[in-house]
Amino acid sequence: MTTAIIGQPISRVDGRQKVTGQAAYAAEFDQPGQAYAAVVRSTIASGRIASIETGIAERTPGTIAVLTHHNATKLAYAPHKGFTDPKVGERLHVLQDDRVNHQGQPIALVIAETLEQATHAATLVHVSYAPENGSTDFTVVEPALPTRQQTDQGSSHPSETRRGDPEGALAAAEVKVDATYVIPRENHNPIEMHATIAAWEGDRLTLWDKTQWVSGVAGEIAAIFGIPSENVHVVSPFVGGAFGSGLRAWSHVTLAALAARVAARPVKLMLSRREMYYGTGFRPHTIQRVALGASRDGRLSAIVHDAYQETSTFEEYTEALLDATGFLHSCPNVYTRHRLARLNVHTPTWMRAPGEASGVFALESAVDELAVALDIDPVELRLRNEPERDESKKLPFSSRSTRECYRIGAERFGWSRRTPEPRSMREGRLLLGWGMASATYPMNFAPASAMARLLPDGTAEVASAASDMGPGTWTSMTQVAADTLGLPIERVKFTLGDSRLPKTPPHGGSMTMASVGSAVQAACRKAREDALARAGANDLAEAMRRIAQPVEASADMKPSDASERYSMHAFGAVFVEVAVDPDLGQTRVRRMVGAYGAGRVVNPKTSRSQCIGGMIGGIGMALMEHSVVDARNGRIVNANLAEYALPVHADAPPVMDVVFVDEHDPHVNPLGVKGLGEIAIVGVASAITNAVFHATGKRIRELPVTPDKLL
Repeated sequence: MTTAIIGQPISRVDGRQKVTGQAAYAAEFDQPGQAYAAVVRSTIASGRIASIETGIAERTPGTIAVLTHHNATKLAYAPHKGFTDPKVGERLHVLQDDRVNHQGQPIALVIAETLEQATHAATLVHVSYAPENGSTDFTVVEPALPTRQQTDQGSSHPSETRRGDPEGALAAAEVKVDATYVIPRENHNPIEMHATIAAWEGDRLTLWDKTQWVSGVAGEIAAIFGIPSENVHVVSPFVGGAFGSGLRAWSHVTLAALAARVAARPVKLMLSRREMYYGTGFRPHTIQRVALGASRDGRLSAIVHDAYQETSTFEEYTEALLDATGFLHSCPNVYTRHRLARLNVHTPTWMRAPGEASGVFALESAVDELAVALDIDPVELRLRNEPERDESKKLPFSSRSTRECYRIGAERFGWSRRTPEPRSMREGRLLLGWGMASATYPMNFAPASAMARLLPDGTAEVASAASDMGPGTWTSMTQVAADTLGLPIERVKFTLGDSRLPKTPPHGGSMTMASVGSAVQAACRKAREDALARAGANDLAEAMRRIAQPVEASADMKPSDASERYSMHAFGAVFVEVAVDPDLGQTRVRRMVGAYGAGRVVNPKTSRSQCIGGMIGGIGMALMEHSVVDARNGRIVNANLAEYALPVHADAPPVMDVVFVDEHDPHVNPLGVKGLGEIAIVGVASAITNAVFHATGKRIRELPVTPDKLL
């Protein structure tokens, strides 16, 4: 009898491929006779192309073709809304007309024999514009309610919500806080830049693409070119980080396919680091007002959370900024409003814990301010307002371990030794601050399919069109399959990252383990049961020897109606210690503890790694990340890794403690998992800024917390 493999800290099954360089990423699938493409991008934010001169570029050695709106094929651009596409608006129609919607928009494409020749020729394309007055300053645009409020889980809900009498309760509250919190635009900076290699064979297209959703790319590109989706084959076995940037098929994918058709040969198009700031979305700039009212004993009586964010002029991208406000803390009177500021910018997109990371920053910062105003310990204040059920949906939680997360996190951190007064804790000349915050993220479960094949030699092949951008999908799915089949893990081979495999939802929203994992479990269970029944045996290895033929089974999984009866979320608590230099204003995170109730943990080793990554991402959000946008023209001033600050190893605290609360939830999905990729960054930024206040007595409400704001 094999030992249970689910729950074991198995090392990554694809680890050797990665550390030895055998793992092939999108830009590494070079094809025979391959050409290269380079994009010419707009230098204005709004207007029209008055003229575009391509003659010099076309005569440059190595140039195959230069495409503009004058000579590019008119593409079908059939209606298509994938799971991750904004439901309101229309995606950018690249090289289809003379309209310029944002700085950095693709306006021409050079195809050449080499990358160097393509890049050089692109600099020789001369463009004249008829500029128009665009909207590029987020702070002066009047926001409006979105046409349709969409979350990263694909659901929609009202832009305004109200329960009770929040305005009246706030006015009558014995103690209140009212503050505005600002998060600047943040850009994805995964280690692997976006790239696509496109190759046509007749009317069939193969794309080797960096993506978090191979099926989504196939569907979108098929719609754009007016061909059946089964004619588009997307391959993406390894993804070098994405954090949401790979959830849509951006314009460069279309351009690569268009270039390959024109050149009649494979074409590679790889974005530079700077180009990614204009071409693959970003976490939008947000401004949030949070007002809290409470009684003197710390009971919340009113919450008002009014937020707005930037979006493009051609699509309404909305985030779940306000979802957590309705259920994270108990309160009878709650008002939320979500608005959009439409700007001449590229459409924002999902970025790790989209909406929740931003919304919880504002909410948990305000709760900390209330704790100070009430002179109540921040953990105790949250415990006094711990809800028994989801008060926004009026449903019980499928499980909620917040109290246990507070308790365990505080114990491991040593929270009881904290003195409450600001500037009261020191280490030599350094000011020490201890802060904490709550974390939450919804459990997402979407339809997914998988296939399992048992072979006569006692091995198994399992496949699904999932992605792995780093959390360990290869490993966790292999574990689920091996555990279900009763086989040693080394006798199971899992395959992903190919649109010809059984379909799955996007690899985002912390839904992969719940969705794909449940499908893998179901397919393996069917294959095992079939083999045992056909052989009349109790042992799988013996059954396969008797049958001597492969046994294959497929499974399609979809959510049950449990989500209509329960509110399903993961919860957590984050505790942080910072040290602030009072003379230099420099803040360093010294240690961090994260306690999470996230259902069943399939692999504690990769899960802990996910949480550490989220914590470090939260450090970047709190102390460093900030895309500087020139309000005159929408140009991103620091679109590079020299000036866009990100945390490196030296910025990671020496102590990063992750603990998983033992939580069994039979309602969420067959595996009982909730997901950990997103929740790990939620609450981190507010825990850090709360700690900075404790250290310095200065409340920083606009991220990032840079030295100039503390001096």
